[in-house]
Amino acid sequence: MNPAIDVYLADGCGRCSLYATPQCKVHNWNRELVALRQFILDCGYTETLKWSMPCYTINDKNVLILAAFKDFCSLNFFKGSLIKDVHNVLVKAGENTEAARLFKFTNIKEVVEQEDIIRAYLLEAIDIEKSGLKVPKKDTSSLELPAELLEIFDNHPDVKAAFEALTPGRQRGYSIHFSGAKQSATRKSRIEKFIPHILEGKGFHDR
Repeated sequence: MNPAIDVYLADGCGRCSLYATPQCKVHNWNRELVALRQFILDCGYTETLKWSMPCYTINDKNVLILAAFKDFCSLNFFKGSLIKDVHNVLVKAGENTEAARLFKFTNIKEVVEQEDIIRAYLLEAIDIEKSGLKVPKKDTSSLELPAELLEIFDNHPDVKAAFEALTPGRQRGYSIHFSGAKQSATRKSRIEKFIPHILEGKGFHDR
């Protein structure tokens, strides 16, 4: 067990003002998170803390995150779309999610009753990672980028080169985030905020 995860369970993730208070959402799911953590460790995962959340790896590759939200806690599988999901329990995190899948829980009873299924999915995720399977990349050659970003590309070739060097998934993530703003000024503000991330080769969700 990684001591950093003990701190996470005791105090929270530290990403908001509710850190180390009874109101932190981590405390809403303490029993569930503790049980899920044990299942994960029993399956042979390496435990670490990334993005302020418990992250579990196999051969130094990220496989899943244990997460607490307002209305549920979950196992977030990075390559969840490759899991067969014969029990139909995995869901997309968002409409545009391609690879990741969530296994959600809203009470300890669900965790206990589905222990066998949870362990089976945890082991299947290990097999997927060890086999080297990759999630098929979506073709982004026809990706529509906002005019404000194209303008920045014209004035800053280094930003354009850095963006084009990103993975298709990261390009798509930025495109969705930038284009989601209705006002041009807001789109420009979003783009400018993430230029340092793009230049560093990071995606929208990377920190």
